[in-house]
Amino acid sequence: MRPALNIMYRISGGLAALFLVLILTIVLAQVGLNVADKIAKWFTGAPVGFLIPSYADFAGYFLATATFFALAYSFREGAHIRVNLVLLRLSPGPRRFFEIWSCSMAVAFTGFFTWYTASLTHESWRYNDLSPGLVAIKLWIPQLAMTAGLVMLLIATIDALFQVLRGEEPDYAKGNSEMDLLAVEPLPGDKQ
Repeated sequence: MRPALNIMYRISGGLAALFLVLILTIVLAQVGLNVADKIAKWFTGAPVGFLIPSYADFAGYFLATATFFALAYSFREGAHIRVNLVLLRLSPGPRRFFEIWSCSMAVAFTGFFTWYTASLTHESWRYNDLSPGLVAIKLWIPQLAMTAGLVMLLIATIDALFQVLRGEEPDYAKGNSEMDLLAVEPLPGDKQ
């Protein structure tokens, strides 16, 4: 099961990277068309009007897709912000309790957000909602990418919760250099 989950997390990260490249591509293409339009204006006196229709909308949809697909991968790699200042000062028993509590809250919030986004996606599909741009996009398509990214994040948070419940160190904390950087020094009055 672990190899399949790790492959899913890597695919999720790869899809996020792909959509970032697509953003770069569409924006650079539009910039190139703007330059060509300026050059045409210099030679002909009037701009031609080169344009990628709804390129800003597409870039926004690609950004949302990249963001949501990156969530599971970055969570597993320990790239999400965690406040360890309290955890570093706790003994193993209370630390485990707070890890279980925080992972449980992450599962609950991610589960609700996933359910809500899936409901929104279904509603957009059911009512055939369209984007208002020059190119009308069925809104359920970018919303489906958001939902898929959240499903992967939900799986990652459940996976982390089970790791903590089994007494293992969760993957998001493994090899995390911040533990070394924030090595706890004894406070004045602490026993040595």
